[in-house]
Amino acid sequence: MYRTPEGKDIFVVDGHTHFWDGSPENQKNIHGKQFIECFYAYHTGLSPKEQLWEKSKFEKYSADDLYRDLFIDGPDDVAIVQSTYLRDFYKNGFNTIERNAEVAKRYPERFIVNGAFDPRDGEKALEYIHFLKETYNVKGVKMYTAEWNGASKGWKLTDPDAYKCFELCDKLGIRNIHVHKGPTIIPLSKDAFDVHDVDHAATDFQNLNWIVEHCGLPRLDDFCWIATQETNVYGGLAVALPFIHARPRYFGEVIAELLFWLGPEKILFGSDYAIWTPRWLVEKFWAYQIPQDIAAERGVQLTDEIKEKILGLNAARLYNIDVEAKKKALASSPFSIAAE
Repeated sequence: MYRTPEGKDIFVVDGHTHFWDGSPENQKNIHGKQFIECFYAYHTGLSPKEQLWEKSKFEKYSADDLYRDLFIDGPDDVAIVQSTYLRDFYKNGFNTIERNAEVAKRYPERFIVNGAFDPRDGEKALEYIHFLKETYNVKGVKMYTAEWNGASKGWKLTDPDAYKCFELCDKLGIRNIHVHKGPTIIPLSKDAFDVHDVDHAATDFQNLNWIVEHCGLPRLDDFCWIATQETNVYGGLAVALPFIHARPRYFGEVIAELLFWLGPEKILFGSDYAIWTPRWLVEKFWAYQIPQDIAAERGVQLTDEIKEKILGLNAARLYNIDVEAKKKALASSPFSIAAE
């Protein structure tokens, strides 16, 4: 839990974290190397100098590192671990649900594990969604529309096979659909992360929550126009938030646009761990004020109440987390690394 300089405890749900293996041993080809090096470039380009990791640790960190950075040294109360397989690039997958579930088993009060599927797998994708629900009881999934699958270099949320998958998610109660709609990562296609298919899918599946990770950057304007009319579309701050350090005025433009169009109830904190660690992000976010001219032009403010919603209460609502009950449960949660 994050305690503010004023002494207030803030419940933090980190909506976008990973437990990946991008090590050379796991890289299947040059594309696996390119992908993790692009991640590392984001890390080195937007992090404070004192927060930089050695590349070897960044490529493959331990479960102990993960727990320490999020919950002991970090401010998170709950972390949502997103799965991204990238099996065309990595021998054992990049960030699989099996790997994520292993660490979550050690700390069940701390982690929510989300699955992933690829609609291009047809009937096997539907079978796999059943497997995710029956085996892991997932409440959400991560969609990576630019992921390669053989000859295919991407897909759309509006594809017929995708709609079959979303119909099944709705039926099984998998309500939270996290969609990467943000910056590209080499060698993936930038166009395959375009936001326009969110508009159609959100309209056609009103029972599902569409959390657009990275707020559509660099397509913020398109995303905001969609999200303001679709009541079930939300913005995840992962990737946008680190600009609070590297380009604070730019971050002010982004958060002001989101507040103007979406309002404070539809914005979710995400550290994008391990590209960035959550402590410095949360500390800088709590201290941040939108530049006066930007705030005045949009007619918005980033108050402490709004920050509290963004840091945890909004995600808690989507994932049906009873915040007071969770606080009590976490009071006995280990503040040290548990033995495997």
